[in-house]
Amino acid sequence: MRVVVQRVLEATVAVDGRISSKIGPGLLVLAGFEADDGDADLDWMAGKLVRLRLFGDADGVMNRSVQEVAGDILAVSQFTLYASVRKGNRPSWSRAARGEVSQPLFERFVEKLAAELGKPVPTGVFGADMKVSLVNDGPVTLTIDSRAPE
Repeated sequence: MRVVVQRVLEATVAVDGRISSKIGPGLLVLAGFEADDGDADLDWMAGKLVRLRLFGDADGVMNRSVQEVAGDILAVSQFTLYASVRKGNRPSWSRAARGEVSQPLFERFVEKLAAELGKPVPTGVFGADMKVSLVNDGPVTLTIDSRAPE
């Protein structure tokens, strides 16, 4: 499992010109899955994201988690995180899990995030052509891979 996480002041997902999800301050999480990802990957990533200290304390030091600042998380499934550009100029997504595998993984991941966070986690619309808007705060952007934690 691979994510791109961005600390945001706000983020929205629109489908067909209508906003389907919106958050205020918190984290925008773009999540991609491989076919062999399982509950261990989902558990580790959900826990890591909720406890990751990306928000400023009283001294402005990134020392507080999204949970500690009562922030929100907006989760969006994004298979393109597994793009390979080794050959040619057209990306290959052969490592990305197919929709029938990744959709249940994404849904379980969102459930685990909500349980860790203690409140609902809005999402994008799986498989839709989404327009994701955000105001990146910082900017703070990280990539995290459950198979290569750094």
